[in-house]
Amino acid sequence: MTEETTGHIPVLLREVGELLAVKPGETVVDATVGLGGHAKYLSEALGPSGHLIGLDLDFNSLVVAKSRLENAACRWVLLQTGFGDIVEALASIQVTKVDVILADLGMNSAQLDDPARGFSFQRNGPLDMRMNTDLSVTAAELVNRLREKDLGDLIFQNAQEPGGRRIARRICEVRKEGRITTTGQLADVVAGALGVNPDSRKSKIHPATRTFLALRMAVNDEMGQLEKLLEAAPSVLSIGGRIGVISFHSVEDKMVKLDFRKRKNEKTYRIVTTKPMVASNEERRTNPRSRSAKFRVAVREAVE
Repeated sequence: MTEETTGHIPVLLREVGELLAVKPGETVVDATVGLGGHAKYLSEALGPSGHLIGLDLDFNSLVVAKSRLENAACRWVLLQTGFGDIVEALASIQVTKVDVILADLGMNSAQLDDPARGFSFQRNGPLDMRMNTDLSVTAAELVNRLREKDLGDLIFQNAQEPGGRRIARRICEVRKEGRITTTGQLADVVAGALGVNPDSRKSKIHPATRTFLALRMAVNDEMGQLEKLLEAAPSVLSIGGRIGVISFHSVEDKMVKLDFRKRKNEKTYRIVTTKPMVASNEERRTNPRSRSAKFRVAVREAVE
């Protein structure tokens, strides 16, 4: 299976290869394995004695990743779990230390392209946004249940949407007439609240982009998961082990930057990327999804 057949192109592939420098025989955790693009690439460097462990909440993504890894040279296993639960996931397969952790915090193309998942306003679908359908709370429930203040806080804090208060106020007005249940409804409500016509906008960014991002993050507790991953990483990385995180917006990137800086001050990490790596102009042209990607890497050091 190729990137062409899935429509998925992993971002910053060259930078991932160079900065994580995977060696034969190492143990690698792809903490957000998705459709397996990065995992397949990393598996080629691991060789027959290497071990690849892929984590993801999305069962559908794991099915695709499994097909992509079928002929991988290394040993590999895929686990349906959130990346914040890395310690428990590793314990379940009797692994205590790993050499590399990679987390790509972006959405994959299959998730965005499936209207039934409710992640995107490009195609109308149910307002769901759950990575794992076993989760109990959907985006529709948050939109229709939260108080105006709480909804405004969520939209602003998760996605830095300056119009969060106006959006929350308008959502509460509209839902008095009936529940907001589809992505198309919500996108129209947000555009109306901001006074922007998406079809005639000068900006390339849809006015509902940040609101959808904020709700997706809340539904899947993405910031909580990232905090847990960053907290756990030093305990599972071997000395000399590398951790790399690809983020796609400032809230995530700031959390990674501050954590790496804290670990550096504790002499637990050596920071490899003083500034985050970003996509080349060529990659941005061929893969627009890479435009907002930021990649930070640190190395686990022995505490003196």
